[in-house]
Amino acid sequence: MTLHPRRRPNRTDRLLRRAAAGFAMIEALIALLIFMLGALGVLGLQVSLTRATSGAKFRAEAAYLANDLVGTMWADAANLTAYGADCSNHAPCRNWTAKVQDTLPGNIAPTLSIDPATATVEITINWVVPNEPQHSYTTITSINRNL
Repeated sequence: MTLHPRRRPNRTDRLLRRAAAGFAMIEALIALLIFMLGALGVLGLQVSLTRATSGAKFRAEAAYLANDLVGTMWADAANLTAYGADCSNHAPCRNWTAKVQDTLPGNIAPTLSIDPATATVEITINWVVPNEPQHSYTTITSINRNL
């Protein structure tokens, strides 16, 4: 039994191995780049979903607060004119205004306008989220004082 002596790699073999190692590194870098682009896409999607969710939450809060005041006005229809432009003298209206400013970002006072002749009420609630324009919710209703 004869053992074959180990063949010594020549220069061509060394160059081929080095080129193959360089090609494998390029493949790994390209795979890493594709993975990072996918991860950045998922991160961007998460940010936009968070923004949309918080926007929907604030709109729902504004609708709830406006309906809360409408319900209070229905219960207090005899004092409807006290809910006018400056309602700081009427406790239910003052408390509601403070609740709006505590609940929504931006600490903006809501605006109320009442037409005494038709008992039509317009409630506008504004809020500002950082790095976004001002948002607004408006509702118009009529309070029947003849119940």
